[in-house]
Amino acid sequence: MLLALGRSHRTGADAELIRWGADYLRIEGVVAAEAEGSAVAGHLEGVALDLSLQAGGRKRIQVNGVPRRPEALAEHLRTVLFAPEEMLLVIGPPTLRRTALDLLAAPHDRMYGSHLATFTRSLAQRNSLLRQIRDGEADRAQLRYWDEPFLASGAAIVAARLRLLELIAAPLAAAHREIAPSEEPLTLAYSTNAPLLPGESPRNALARRLAETAEKETWNGTTLVGPHRDDLVFVVGGRDLTTFASRGQQRTAILALKLAELDLLTALDGRAPLLLLDDVFSELDPLRRGHLVRRIAELPQTLITTTEPEDLDPDLRRLARAWRVVADVEGTRVEESHA
Repeated sequence: MLLALGRSHRTGADAELIRWGADYLRIEGVVAAEAEGSAVAGHLEGVALDLSLQAGGRKRIQVNGVPRRPEALAEHLRTVLFAPEEMLLVIGPPTLRRTALDLLAAPHDRMYGSHLATFTRSLAQRNSLLRQIRDGEADRAQLRYWDEPFLASGAAIVAARLRLLELIAAPLAAAHREIAPSEEPLTLAYSTNAPLLPGESPRNALARRLAETAEKETWNGTTLVGPHRDDLVFVVGGRDLTTFASRGQQRTAILALKLAELDLLTALDGRAPLLLLDDVFSELDPLRRGHLVRRIAELPQTLITTTEPEDLDPDLRRLARAWRVVADVEGTRVEESHA
């Protein structure tokens, strides 16, 4: 995920990614794609991605040797991640679902990462100012400076998320129907604290709700409405899945979402994303494993990590090229495994 997003899915602290006792981290990769218009059939061109991180937090990202921002990585390396923590996606905290929404929406809106960064900055500044207002150290009129970027970027985020849910509706329903043909259809609903009134735009709805909560947010010293507090709801048969779903139904919904994400990314330009499976097979029963294995077989490349190789499907193990991470007194290395 570092080469796809410029950050880890496991931690938000970059310093934790550097091996204990080391001064820096560096990861390189080449994304190969068949050259358009190449005179030689099958000729491959590569896009070189490079990320380095110095102890102390300095991060450098390059694409073909040219310094770029983190969001440039995803333009070249699209990924779908399926990790154990995502088994909490249905019933876990809203932040998990918002993160999933952001990862889903970004490839379909080139400005999404920029909007998200602007919103994060304006939200932090706005919250800091609200605390000062609450403590009598600032005047509420000063909020107007940060309200403009907050409203513009926040509305753009909400609009992109809503478009994403429209795009994913059909592939999600199809994937869920394939995995659980006897269950009622699965849909996703956007739960927002700034719902749109008839004919209202996301920006106007957000501005209206800011005005309505002005006194309360001043009292609390924090921004109470916006996409940072919205949520994604898994719905089956008109009911929120969190209120009644069995563990099996939750896993089915999450797997359907991942398979739909694969379809949606592939539909962008015909390029299948890189599927990253982080030790998830032990979480799936044989039926769900079978659906996942079938999709893996259709993809050009999948990276699977596991601490228990026997959890993998036998046919998959026969097809796969296996590598083993070895740690000893000399450090950590990766070597091919023939077991």
